Amino acid sequence: MKLRARVLVALAIFAIALYLLTRRAFSDGAQWQTPWHPYVRPIPAPDRFDWAHRVEQYPVAAMLALPTGRGRKIPRIQHDPRRESAGERTTRLARQQAVKASLLHSWRGYKQHAWLQDELTPVKGGSTRSFGWATTLVDSLDTLWIMGEKGEFEEAILALRAGIDLTAIEAETRSIFETTIRHFGGLLAAYDVSGARYPILLDMAVEMADMLYAAFDTPNRMPVNWWRWKGAQDNESQAASPATSIAELGSLSLEFTRLSQLTGDPKFYDAVQRISDELEKAQDYTQLPGMWPLINDARQLSFRIDNRFSLGALSDSTYEYLPKQYLLLGGVLDQPRKMYLKAIEVVKRHVFYRPMLPDARDVLLSGNVRIDHASGNPVLDAEGQHLACFVGGMVELASKIFDRPQDMDVGRRLVDGCVWAYSVTSTGIMPESFHVIPCQDADRCEWDEAQWNAVKITDDEVPRGIQSWGDRKYILRPEAIESVFIHYRTTGDRSYQDKAWTMFQAIEKATRTDIASSAIDDVTSANPQHADSMESFWLGETLKYFYLIFSEPSLISLDEYVFNTEAHPLRRPT
Repeated sequence: MKLRARVLVALAIFAIALYLLTRRAFSDGAQWQTPWHPYVRPIPAPDRFDWAHRVEQYPVAAMLALPTGRGRKIPRIQHDPRRESAGERTTRLARQQAVKASLLHSWRGYKQHAWLQDELTPVKGGSTRSFGWATTLVDSLDTLWIMGEKGEFEEAILALRAGIDLTAIEAETRSIFETTIRHFGGLLAAYDVSGARYPILLDMAVEMADMLYAAFDTPNRMPVNWWRWKGAQDNESQAASPATSIAELGSLSLEFTRLSQLTGDPKFYDAVQRISDELEKAQDYTQLPGMWPLINDARQLSFRIDNRFSLGALSDSTYEYLPKQYLLLGGVLDQPRKMYLKAIEVVKRHVFYRPMLPDARDVLLSGNVRIDHASGNPVLDAEGQHLACFVGGMVELASKIFDRPQDMDVGRRLVDGCVWAYSVTSTGIMPESFHVIPCQDADRCEWDEAQWNAVKITDDEVPRGIQSWGDRKYILRPEAIESVFIHYRTTGDRSYQDKAWTMFQAIEKATRTDIASSAIDDVTSANPQHADSMESFWLGETLKYFYLIFSEPSLISLDEYVFNTEAHPLRRPT
């Protein structure tokens, strides 16, 4: 009997160990807090490289642990919704279903013509390679769940697990930034929004993150953004780039922090907190103190090699992640709050500007600044970028988080600036970029027809208020609807649902193809041409925000989730 008992105990231990090692794909459990036990990695397949046990050349001597303790009380972010009439509810739900129909049209086109490939070509019905690892599929997972498409969600998970090796890539180099925000963030968000019912998603996120972590194995622990993964696998020496954008360097914190929260493994948080510490040290010593330039030397940790500053391309999400990291850490770490407050005052003084418009509309746009070498003074470039339209939502979110009510109006004017830019083109869609005339006095800015005629630098017919068009494309971008969504959720102003609907109808009309939706070449043309491109963020971001603005405010509440820069909602721990 003793022998039999020992055998039974051994079998029980083996069964438990087998479960922990192999994991079930699906589960009914849900855990939001950091696990009470350390996360146990599944045993990697024999044909896959074990990144978790790669020997580092520059190991960390002492890990920076997730901050603990009682944080600052974070105010409520979302506005209490007012009761809607039966007619308002009917209209809202009809709009929501129209957005879902658009999502399913593009998703089915992807499934039919580009399954497990990166992106669909929505005119010819082919596929393209961009970032590897079935980018559109991973970017779309949480959107499918949010829209109630559980069957599509589960089919996609199983196809990804069976068909994609997350420990290797076809391309020789890998963008750590794009992989983090699209793939890594996508898996984490799918795990969070589905209530942790699918442990396989966390397993895949860890498998991917263990690989990405190897990019931080440099002398100063700054990551190699365009990373030769095969060299790291072969234990070749590597160093951070001497020329990397501030967005690539500063936009990794949410995803790596969330994984440490979910697994209890501090190495992921340690990796990104070291970047934050270096940014904090440099913030007061750039050519425009308070902001970081577009390009920086991550190898020598020099933040003075560039004189250009912006919240647009090459910089955007570094600033966006400051208030969001504060949220994700529950206000326990004060560093991101202090860094944001220091930056936003400089931004308001030098980067935000009021454009001169024919109806004297009081809106703001976010431009670019360069430091004049002779005088040392900042010089404004009054450009409007679609990419920078996220800024209005960022300012309003931070206004709520940090209890700065004076910034809510700044955020609203930024949101309205992008809504205006949608309204002045033939398609009703904002282009990638354009220039306007900045007001000399932001408080009093009357329209001056003579000045506008004198400074127009194009022979083409342009709407009054536009000085010149820049890049006229629309590539299915989400930033404008992102800020409109945040404005609606933080204020409860339903007129922004109407603005969102106008934007959606214009986009749907101009971009829809027989297969999916496509980028267009010229928003100023009455008949734009399809560019046969569908970025993964069309499904991962743009349509998600359109759907959520017509949903109940409790669906992915801003008081429960933090969106990464690819619109992947990460659960705020309780």
